[in-house]
Amino acid sequence: MTLEELQNIIRSEVGVLLYFSGEKCNVCHALRPKFKEVFDKEFPLIKQIYLDAHENAEISAHYQVFSVPTMIVFLDGREFIREGRAVSLHQMMEQLKRPYGLMTE
Repeated sequence: MTLEELQNIIRSEVGVLLYFSGEKCNVCHALRPKFKEVFDKEFPLIKQIYLDAHENAEISAHYQVFSVPTMIVFLDGREFIREGRAVSLHQMMEQLKRPYGLMTE
């Protein structure tokens, strides 16, 4: 995926979760299924995109991702939440519930 393709997706979707991880990041691999499960159930209209930060260096640099895991949620084409390393899935869910509900009513 190119940066331009990703930006087009972000502009065209209600919401996008960018999940940056790394091949040797055990935390990334442990968190990913939990994020997928929660987003599939609670936020089904948010498109989930999982990227290896090292393999997608141009995209990582553009979004200023310097460590993994990093999660960025875009709503209506704009960055809404950015979390890294010590991420709280529960806190992210709470931050998303109201705006997601308003956007999908």
